[in-house]
Amino acid sequence: MPDDSRRRRRVLPRRPVSGRRFRPAVVGVAGATLSAEERALFRELPPAGVILFARNCLEPEQLEELVVELRALFPDRRLPLFVDQEGGRVQRLRPPHWPALPAAGTIGRLFDRDPRRGRQAARLYARAIAATLAAADLDVVCAPVLDLHLAETTAAIGDRSFGGDPHRVAALGRIVCDTLLSCGIVPVIKHLPGHGRARCDSHLELPRVDARADLLEASDFVPFRACRDAPFAMTCHCLFEALDSRHPASLSAPIVRGVVRGRLGFCGILLSDDLGMGALVGSPKDRARAAWAAGSDLVLWCDGDVGRTAEVLAALPEADTALEARLAAALAAARRPETIAEPRDLARQLADTISAADARDP
Repeated sequence: MPDDSRRRRRVLPRRPVSGRRFRPAVVGVAGATLSAEERALFRELPPAGVILFARNCLEPEQLEELVVELRALFPDRRLPLFVDQEGGRVQRLRPPHWPALPAAGTIGRLFDRDPRRGRQAARLYARAIAATLAAADLDVVCAPVLDLHLAETTAAIGDRSFGGDPHRVAALGRIVCDTLLSCGIVPVIKHLPGHGRARCDSHLELPRVDARADLLEASDFVPFRACRDAPFAMTCHCLFEALDSRHPASLSAPIVRGVVRGRLGFCGILLSDDLGMGALVGSPKDRARAAWAAGSDLVLWCDGDVGRTAEVLAALPEADTALEARLAAALAAARRPETIAEPRDLARQLADTISAADARDP
């Protein structure tokens, strides 16, 4: 990675954040560099972390400058930087500057035909994701998706899932989480307690799930319970009639506290899905307060609009020392190795593994 000290000095903010506790939110930024308004906002209302999108990741040198700029704002702590890098349709670091990876569904179908090769592919998939993020000095990947892909599943999930068998999804999710952690990247399992029975896209409207609680327990919950020791998890904006007929999971204390924390046994840092999605109603501050009151440790606001982001941050209390310690412990779960293979080499190995299986069993 180039180390041009003159270029680095050019992007440093004039006044870093110091002595302020963060607000429990992970937020987006608008573009390829920070605006003066964003720097001022983060000095006044520091977020817990920042999530990056394709609009922020144009090419490696630009991304490096943005990461340096963000990190320099927070000299008292390492600001965690999040990104959705699942492979397939959901890759924020995109070709030609970063390697393309297959969707999770491709890994799942390979596992169905050849479990040994499927496990091998899952490890390579996770290593390639980790190497891509590590090279960019990012910390947290919002993956793997542990939702089931069923007959009724909305295309918004589709091949982002490893498949419809809960035990297959659990096995592959476990491999991906463990491999990411061993490569120094923190995973976020999603979307608890399960988005697979949603028939519509929660980016646009609120899905209503009418499945019985015992069916959810025996199927949708299985992968999340298997990976309940993950350091981070993300809730979904789905309304489950059998669990809470009034509120989507992300805003439901009975689901967050009773199901996610209770029946599923998840003890890590719980992040809401993006509160700007069309499934929810109300102002940004009302959504943020509702997710926080329901039991989320951190809320997610992604659109990069500085006014709405300020409204979300101002609506939340400063983090207490207990949350600071829990977040630090979750981030420390990843063990960054001394050397990491080149992302493109790992992507080629993964493609070769899938191609070899396809040739053997077309």
